[in-house]
Amino acid sequence: MDRIRLAEFLRSRREELQPEDVGLPRGGRRRTGGLRREEVAVLSDMSVDYYSRLEQRRGPHPSEQMLAALARGLRLSLEERDHLFRLAGYATPRRIPSADHINPGMMRIFDGLEDAAAQVVNHLGETLRQTRLSKALIGDETLRTGMARSAHYRWFTDPAARSIYPDDDHPAHSRLIAANLHGMYTRDREDPRVAAIVEALLAESAEFAALWREHPVAGLYCPPKRVRHPRLGLLELHCQTLVDPDQSQSLVVYTAPAGSESHEKLRLLSVIGEYPVQAGRGSDFAGPVTGRRAVLP
Repeated sequence: MDRIRLAEFLRSRREELQPEDVGLPRGGRRRTGGLRREEVAVLSDMSVDYYSRLEQRRGPHPSEQMLAALARGLRLSLEERDHLFRLAGYATPRRIPSADHINPGMMRIFDGLEDAAAQVVNHLGETLRQTRLSKALIGDETLRTGMARSAHYRWFTDPAARSIYPDDDHPAHSRLIAANLHGMYTRDREDPRVAAIVEALLAESAEFAALWREHPVAGLYCPPKRVRHPRLGLLELHCQTLVDPDQSQSLVVYTAPAGSESHEKLRLLSVIGEYPVQAGRGSDFAGPVTGRRAVLP
C-alpha cells in the first residue's frame, strides 16, 4: 500500500469534483476548491474520520469493499478505479458486467434525479443505487445480500418479492425475467454469477425450470408496470431506461402521466417516506415505517 500516493490521489479527485457534479447544493462560501471531506464520506457511505485519515496518510489499510465505495463516491472511471486499487496494494478487479462500479456519466445523471423514482440496476437484477423516492415506492433493494441481491432470483424464490405486483401480472413478470436470464446466459456463459443464479433457480423453482425449457426470448426491456403500494394502493407506471452497454447496467426511472392518479400518488410518496420493509429471504432489516429499522436476529 502506497499511503502517500493514495492520499494524494484521493485528494486530487476530491478537489476536481464540484457539488453540482454529484447532486449536492453548493451552499454558502466554501474554503475548498472541490468537495469537502465530509461530503465524500457521505457519498461513499463511510465515516468522515475514516476518510480523513486516508487523506492524512494515517488511515488503516482499506478493504476492497471500501475502495469500491470510494470509487463510486468520487465518480471514478474504470481506469481510475483500477489505479486506486493498485495504490492500495490490490489486484485490479475483473471488468465483468456484474461489477458494482457505475459509469461516472450515469452517476451524474442519477444525481440529477433525486426527486424521481430512479435506480441503477445491473444485468443480474442487482440494484446498485436508489433515490429516496424509489425506496419509498418499492423498498430499499440495496439492503439485500448474497444471491438474494438479484431481483431475478428473489422473484422465483421469495413470495414477498411478488407482493407489490397484482397477481394477474405475475405470469408476465415471470416470463420476462426468465427471458432476461436466458439471454444473459446465452451471451455470457463465462460469467460465473449468471450461471450460479440459473443453476440455483433450476433446482429451487419448478416455475422457472418450466419457463427455461421453453427457451424464452426477451422482448420489451421494461414494459409498463402496476405497483401495489401498501398505503397508496395501485400505481400504473411507465419505465424509462438508459442503458450502459459497456457495463450492462441500466438507469431505470418510473414515471406516470402528468395529472393522472398515479402521478399524484408518486408526489405523495415523497411525503409518506420509505416503504415498509418486510422480512424475507436475503433481507437484513424489517419493521414498520418509523425512520428506524429493527435488526433481525
